[in-house]
Amino acid sequence: MELSKKLDYAMRMVAELVENEGETISVRVAAENRSVPYTFARSIQRDLARGGIIESSRGSRGGMRLLVDPRTTTIRSILESLQGPIKVSVCDHAGPDGGYCPFAAECHFNPVWCEAENILRSYFDAMTLHDVIIEHKHPVLSKGNRFELVSPREQK
Repeated sequence: MELSKKLDYAMRMVAELVENEGETISVRVAAENRSVPYTFARSIQRDLARGGIIESSRGSRGGMRLLVDPRTTTIRSILESLQGPIKVSVCDHAGPDGGYCPFAAECHFNPVWCEAENILRSYFDAMTLHDVIIEHKHPVLSKGNRFELVSPREQK
């Protein structure tokens, strides 16, 4: 699984909207404030609108406005709306949709890949936009093998 540069730029633009919740921000301003190339920003705006994350409006007072609640919207939901489901590996025998693999029972690595996907999903589900952008927290694995949110100051 690779997190693309476009996803990184999109998350920066979402951060701009979370920090200015309720406001309409022009794509150009968001791109400049977050060091996102404007050519990417326009494409990202369309993807975020298509994913139901933002509302996009045109005109002199147009721009983007956050539609999702940052307190309940997980990083995973944003990531998957922009890049599709989290996949570590696609089995060559399962078909393009990642469906049933006839060799899953004999494959030594299938459980490894599946568990890695579960861990990544849990990690990205453990934090909301608000946790990361406003509270500056990120998950760390606790002793009970659960992800716990901490701020950088708490981690030391």
